[in-house]
Amino acid sequence: MPSILAYGLNALLYAILGAVLARGLWRTEPTNPAGFAWTRYALLGPLVLQGILLYRDMFAGDVMYMGVGNALSCIVWLSIVIYWLGSFFYRLEGLQALVVPIAAVAALMPLLAPANKPLANAMLPGFRVHLALSILAYSLFTIASLHVLLMAVVERKLHSGAMPALLRSLPPLLTMEKMLFRIIAAGFALLTASLLTGMLFSEEVFGKALQFNHKTLFGVLSWLIFGALLAGRSLWGWRGRIALRWTLAGFLMLVLAYIGSKFVLEVLLGR
Repeated sequence: MPSILAYGLNALLYAILGAVLARGLWRTEPTNPAGFAWTRYALLGPLVLQGILLYRDMFAGDVMYMGVGNALSCIVWLSIVIYWLGSFFYRLEGLQALVVPIAAVAALMPLLAPANKPLANAMLPGFRVHLALSILAYSLFTIASLHVLLMAVVERKLHSGAMPALLRSLPPLLTMEKMLFRIIAAGFALLTASLLTGMLFSEEVFGKALQFNHKTLFGVLSWLIFGALLAGRSLWGWRGRIALRWTLAGFLMLVLAYIGSKFVLEVLLGR
């Protein structure tokens, strides 16, 4: 199947499912929550197709490609995989309605911003561990950012008195808040491990543990923000809008640290 057709089909499948979920998200008449259960299995089709396309594009023989398009698509794909597995244990249909439209766009990113050249040092085990930890951390913080936005929507709808049927199937806000901080804690642990392995890899390849550049700066800032959020939650019970602002601020730092730098270098500067 030609690449353009495969990517287009992948995006179309996500878009159709996203349209169905969007209708359910804003419908206010009573609806049986079990009526949305089929979407969990419908999501599996485009999810598997995207995984196959990513693997084919990222790995070619003894080299590895990771352009800004592949990076974005991979992070969103892994976020959905984590969500999909979590949906068997928690009612997360409302989050699915936010994730799937994003996946429709991310599925096309490898076409819109392809990798220009292979990754340097990609065959080194230390680099692969660092890259895997980084992508996992990004994925968890992507879910956390969408999760906190969904909580804000639910809280607003509770105050307005017009709760859409799909949102009514979600767990209570306190339960969602506990889930949020578990996700952030797991992401923070992975981000910490990513920074440490990055320092070890830098020491091995460049002879110094820490290279001061914008990627390092924003990565450390993100680590400090999420660490402060977890400390504030533990010591002072931070929640609500404070959690929203700190979560989105930390996620923005991560975007600037990795995706932002790759976008500038590959898309704007063509390097």
